Amino acid sequence: MFTIGLDAGNLMLLLSILVFVAVLSNKIGTRFGVPSMLVFLIVGMVAGQDGIGLKFDNLHMAEFLCHLGMTVILLTGGLETEMHETRPVLKQGILLSSLGVLITIGLTGAFIYLVAGKTIGPDGTTLLGALLVAAVLSSTDSTSVFNILRSKRLQLRENLGPMLELESGSNDPMAYVVTIILVKLVNGGMEIDGSETAGATALVVSLVLVYQIAMGFLVGYLIGRFSKWILGRINLNSSPLVSIMILSLAFFANGIASVVGGNGLLALYVAAIMIGNAPTLPQKKEVLKFFDGISWLSQLLMVLMLGLLAHPSQMPKVFVPALMIGLFMMFVARPAAVFISLAGFRKLPARAKLFISWVGLKGAGPILFALYTVVHEVGGSDVIFNIVLVITLLSLLTQGMTLPPVAKWLNLSMDEDPQVETFGLDMPEEMGMMRDHIVGEGDLAGGATLRDLHLPHGIRVIMVKRGERFLVPHGSMILEVDDHLLIMMGETDD
Repeated sequence: MFTIGLDAGNLMLLLSILVFVAVLSNKIGTRFGVPSMLVFLIVGMVAGQDGIGLKFDNLHMAEFLCHLGMTVILLTGGLETEMHETRPVLKQGILLSSLGVLITIGLTGAFIYLVAGKTIGPDGTTLLGALLVAAVLSSTDSTSVFNILRSKRLQLRENLGPMLELESGSNDPMAYVVTIILVKLVNGGMEIDGSETAGATALVVSLVLVYQIAMGFLVGYLIGRFSKWILGRINLNSSPLVSIMILSLAFFANGIASVVGGNGLLALYVAAIMIGNAPTLPQKKEVLKFFDGISWLSQLLMVLMLGLLAHPSQMPKVFVPALMIGLFMMFVARPAAVFISLAGFRKLPARAKLFISWVGLKGAGPILFALYTVVHEVGGSDVIFNIVLVITLLSLLTQGMTLPPVAKWLNLSMDEDPQVETFGLDMPEEMGMMRDHIVGEGDLAGGATLRDLHLPHGIRVIMVKRGERFLVPHGSMILEVDDHLLIMMGETDD
């Protein structure tokens, strides 16, 4: 067995090998519809203590790096959130990420305490311990949802895409707050002014929860406003510098919220949404590409690290309770939370609510929250971590791999819009709509020149790619089969 320290000289070599293997494995996995999260997690587990034997045991550093990865993923999700699409489902998303999380915690906690907890050990688990496990598992993981919806380019009816992304981005902070509060209660670190009654405890927890969420939102809003102002006035011509500035502003929102007792993840997410929707955001396309890249890297490293920390040999001991809890959440707690939270939205069909219920994906978020219990030495934290790991694998194998067919079965998926090859060009939307076309034999039947295509009014060919060459089009250009045309459709002055 090899023990790895973060200061080891071969750490970069090890990481490069793991990342290389994970990327190749993901390429194979996508052919069979396997979520990237699942592939990365399995690679980490195979390389870990019960596999090849790599032992990574710096839990504090792992928690810090995983938390950093989570902030980058939430930041990217916030920047990519289009408010004109999200605004119609804002109420639904907020209800799912707040009331829905609390309902999930309550129902799952009660089930663990009364039923599943009895299978963990002879003494079962306490009510606070059961609620803690439920809180760790309560969120819809943003990493998994963003990755699956966007990598599969799943187009959904009823505006479900923006709703699910908003819920998954904003319920991680809620679940994290509740997890932290319950960890303090379990460890006896939260004073209730000498009173130990359940009523007093519930009141204090409620006040702390409301304060952290409200302060997180307020800080995020203020930093978001400031970010829009500063980015609109400083003239940074370099997209990497703009990206770094945004990264610093988002981390600033996270840090300030934490200093004043608010929820840092929520503050960062709110600020990111405001920055991403600023009309004056310079070089937005390049900025989003930058954050998409580091989000993928963060997700990959984060999940690999969590896989290295796992002990697959210990998972069979908790398989039965984990399976019971996982199935209960999939078929009882999550659907109940969704239907109750969205009861007031009668125009939203039941099949849409069923699909939302099925998108209760678990992933890096719940595993990170479970790691938090290990770092803070909560009693039975190793059991919690293994239960969460089993449920995450179950969720990714069942829910993660079946989202497209379930959406199609419920008649909620739309035909995928074709991806336009723009050859790296970034055109303002006001100029018109871009399309691409590959020249075939039929296109040349009336003549071989570009002029012979007789394109309709308002359509212009602005670039031709022939093999690896880029050509400037003109009417007398002789076209060839397999030429790639970039076409702009918009208004003209002729």
